[in-house]
Amino acid sequence: MAGGAKSRSSGGPAPPSKTLVLDNGGSTIKAGFVAAGDNADKKPRVIPNCLARDRHKKTYVASELDKCKDFSEIDFRRPVEKGFIVNWEAQKEIWDREFFYDKALQKCDPASTRLVLAEQPNSLPALQSHCDQIVFEEFGFASYYRGVGPAFNAYHDIQGIFRTPRAPNTPVNFPAEIILLIDSGFSHTTVTPILQGRPLHQAIRRLDVGGKLLTNYLTRLISVRHFDMRSEPYIVNEMKETACYVSLDFKGDLEKTWKGTRGERRQDYLTGSAGIAKDYVLPDSHTRFHGVVRDYEPSVSARARKGVVVSTEDILTLRNERFVVPELLFHPSDIGIRQPGLAALVMQSLSVLPEGLWPGLLANIVVVGGNALFDGFVQRLQTELLELVPDACTVRVARPEDPIVSTWLGATNFAKHVHADRLAVTKQEYEENGAGWVARKFAAGLGVDT
Repeated sequence: MAGGAKSRSSGGPAPPSKTLVLDNGGSTIKAGFVAAGDNADKKPRVIPNCLARDRHKKTYVASELDKCKDFSEIDFRRPVEKGFIVNWEAQKEIWDREFFYDKALQKCDPASTRLVLAEQPNSLPALQSHCDQIVFEEFGFASYYRGVGPAFNAYHDIQGIFRTPRAPNTPVNFPAEIILLIDSGFSHTTVTPILQGRPLHQAIRRLDVGGKLLTNYLTRLISVRHFDMRSEPYIVNEMKETACYVSLDFKGDLEKTWKGTRGERRQDYLTGSAGIAKDYVLPDSHTRFHGVVRDYEPSVSARARKGVVVSTEDILTLRNERFVVPELLFHPSDIGIRQPGLAALVMQSLSVLPEGLWPGLLANIVVVGGNALFDGFVQRLQTELLELVPDACTVRVARPEDPIVSTWLGATNFAKHVHADRLAVTKQEYEENGAGWVARKFAAGLGVDT
């Protein structure tokens, strides 16, 4: 450690002129630059983290997917599985295309750039070591920090997210003193208690339900009830994002959408289940490239059941599919996953921590990730937690304005903080001290004395 510190103060390379911040998710990469002394980009680029091939055998790399007009039968190859980068061959091709090629939209010179990379909690040491090696030896970044993604959210104005009343011009201290961060993304859902910017690793809990599993479950339901959609993951995922919601009264909504016994048609079912039923118009890849959600039209549905052709559009009527799919976040046992639901998982996380931390954590629950965008998600989680926590505890659950890029925005605040200089490792330090020293320094986090 002493050798690394010495190299910075005497004769070492100049500090990097800018920082590339990457939240390398399973579905998308959130990427942007932070220049020394400047404000961070207001929004990152959100880049598909995949290689794709359409049914015409045309290949798309990352952001090239925006040029695709026909998503039917499209195949994806993703470098991230279960939240971790496991295919560096594919990931390198994506990073090269987006950051290092001559025509890259975010052209980067790694020799003069610091990389701040968000990773999932409790990653395997072998995967971490391989990542560090790729960053320094393959790409040659000048400086690098690999941090736990949820912990970067502590570098937000947390009370601003909760809209907590306070005096004007009250200074915001980074990192936040205490928060409970729930990250529900493409691969899985994690619960991470964070104290003064440090994740409490012994209390981190993971639920193997994420956006990918929800999309697969919706695909299964639709393929059984309507059309075979097993080769249409992109279209089904869009359907999930635009039409699904978290029910605040699951049993009541299930009752409204029940068709009835054999040969019966209940009135609620015929009239659209009190507004739950929606028509989803599938894309035709000619005039319409994305699906559209419409209000359910009982008359059209009745004529379609009689075999009368009333439209050239392909329409799916979604009923209980809209809320039983996100319900897996709260009851994964519905499809045989032997894990507790999200509220119980939070309590499981708290159970290993001193009870004195419970009030602070429960009063500062922040949810991020794509699944947090489901209507009703925040309200449902807060309702279930109130039934489980001690009466003396206040439960507050909030969602940032854009939960998908929240981790990236927190990482940009971290990149401008003094912690970034203390924790980052230079290429020279990596070469002098080796990969094992780098891994120990990152694992120690803010507790390391540099």
